[in-house]
Amino acid sequence: MLTTFKNLFTKPLMLVLCVGFIFSCSKENSSAPTPPSTPPTTPPVSSPVVTDVNFWLTTSNGGTLFTRQNIGLIFGNNTNGYSTITVDTTLTYQSIDGFGYALTGGSASLIHSMADDKRAALLQELFKTDSTFIGISYLRISIGASDMSASPFTYDDISSGTDTNLSQFSLSPEQTHLIPLLKEIIAINPKIKILGSPWSAPVWMKTNSSFKGGSLNTSYYDVYAQYFVKYIQGMAAAGITIDAITPQNEPLNPNNNPSMSMTSAEQTNFIKNNLGPAFSAAGLNTKIILYDHNCDKPSYPLDILADATAYNYADGSAFHLYGGNITALTDVHNAYPNKNVYFTEQWTSSTETFSGDLSWHVKNLIIGATRNWSRNVLEWNFAADPSQGPHTSGGCSTCLGALTVNGNLITRNVSYYIIAHASKFVRPGSVRVNTSIQGTLQNVAFKTPDGHKVLIVLNDNTSAQTFNIGFKNKIVTATLDGGSVATFVW
Repeated sequence: MLTTFKNLFTKPLMLVLCVGFIFSCSKENSSAPTPPSTPPTTPPVSSPVVTDVNFWLTTSNGGTLFTRQNIGLIFGNNTNGYSTITVDTTLTYQSIDGFGYALTGGSASLIHSMADDKRAALLQELFKTDSTFIGISYLRISIGASDMSASPFTYDDISSGTDTNLSQFSLSPEQTHLIPLLKEIIAINPKIKILGSPWSAPVWMKTNSSFKGGSLNTSYYDVYAQYFVKYIQGMAAAGITIDAITPQNEPLNPNNNPSMSMTSAEQTNFIKNNLGPAFSAAGLNTKIILYDHNCDKPSYPLDILADATAYNYADGSAFHLYGGNITALTDVHNAYPNKNVYFTEQWTSSTETFSGDLSWHVKNLIIGATRNWSRNVLEWNFAADPSQGPHTSGGCSTCLGALTVNGNLITRNVSYYIIAHASKFVRPGSVRVNTSIQGTLQNVAFKTPDGHKVLIVLNDNTSAQTFNIGFKNKIVTATLDGGSVATFVW
């Protein structure tokens, strides 16, 4: 996942002050560590205010962390001079599949190793939606090891020779932690969507016989397609439905451990002549999603979709944002509007500030990716230990998990709150609706399957802004200090 060239991508410099909704707080020291983490809270139920709009707030200094505010916001016919974010549910865009994280092998081992009662309580918090729970609805898992596994492996590792019949194929490496944990998650949310992505084919299928780098030997294209089939069927037999796969994580990055290069021409060939036909012959409905790499190379999925046969097998294209601009998703959507786009990975760093990552990720992913047609947003990675492990030799050593897991102790980090602002309220089947961007009030809105309206707003400025939310010719007025994130629900 993390690469040498990835580190060349630098987030825009953002001057972010500490924030509050209606109330004020002291200025954040930009070099301060990530603030202490607490589960989301609701105001005391003994004295709730009357309100048309419920809203949840996270401030850039961590003084308020995804907390429901006990402030009344009533829609009315009054007028004022403030700018208005108008929410128009009559103009709709893409449906939403969900929001969540990469449940890496390292993440799974840490969470699954918790005491049973502590893990059960944590999973309820993460995957249910009532009370203060955050309702994660989409997970990405690695097919075999990722760089956030303790060591590299695939499901057909042999000491020598080849295994073209895949007689040694086994999901046993996942039986200790990942599969049992996924079963517990599915018991809480049976409809959760799961995307599988490989970091490498078995080394005996590769041109360099190594976990790191190399490419897929053309002699094994058919065998590797059957490897995917056996994986999907094996997970199904364990009670786990794989909704979609990508043929290769970051196919233009040979620097991970593990990793594998795959050009757009190679991926076109593999999908049209091997993977697509293999899925069809096996009767699999698992989606094939192209690319799974940075926004700086939209030509990669466009090359594949230009092939009529590959186009028919492809559901859409997936992106990361370690390079390029999030508007690349719209470029691909406009070229092939009947194909979906997805956002499948972005890491938060143990060396960044809470405020910097909060603003950048909400602006570019929660708001940016969905405003550019993405059906999901996934953060990297779900959990890590206090040293940002486990990871392979050469794997990411600064990838901050949404959770830091230290035995049974949990710290909730910035990406926990980034995702929570969407996942709890924007449930699968929600539809993005039209809103107006007002200056630095970045925003996106959705209509949920049960008819609620959800508006997510980032004040991407250094000073407080008062603004209106307009809906059906009425307004409600709110104030956000610089850098704060709010979700409004009515």
